[in-house]
Amino acid sequence: MDYEYFQVTLGRERAAQKELAGHLYAQASTRAVFAPLLGFASDQALVLTVAGGDIAGAPGVVASERHRLSPTLRPTDDKPPLPGGIYVHNWFTIDGEAVEEFVRLSGEAWPDFERRFETKIHGLFLAQENAADRASGARRLLLMTRYRDLGEWQVSRDPTSDAMQVFLRRRELTRVSLARACVLMPRG
Repeated sequence: MDYEYFQVTLGRERAAQKELAGHLYAQASTRAVFAPLLGFASDQALVLTVAGGDIAGAPGVVASERHRLSPTLRPTDDKPPLPGGIYVHNWFTIDGEAVEEFVRLSGEAWPDFERRFETKIHGLFLAQENAADRASGARRLLLMTRYRDLGEWQVSRDPTSDAMQVFLRRRELTRVSLARACVLMPRG
């Protein structure tokens, strides 16, 4: 199952993220609405829907950018992200021919990573190619990871872990990595 990922800019209303979440969670296609924590502008929100989902008519939306995503190793089902903690959305731009190896290395590292730290990989998604990707020979992937808190994210940077050794090999395939933190808006 494919997904739509929207990076939304909202108006200045104080409760804009909450109103957006309330509106979108009423739609069956919405899997998650995230509010900014670090690295996102305070007037932004992130929305994950199943393919074909839309945010048209959602309250407070001034602008949005849409990305079509296909899951790789995860998610393996259609369940929404787990509540609580923080989520780090990490966009990777990698060499286009390295997608299979990047995904394989990710899956190789996750068991140690999740065992060692209070974390859960929700998904690693391959973004649909756009013109810029084709022109530069790149591909983009989005990794969504839930951490207990920002302290757990910091501890998980431990360079001596088996997972980090695999992530270092994955880094060789990466042109750019952009990790930003957010929180999952509650349903209801």
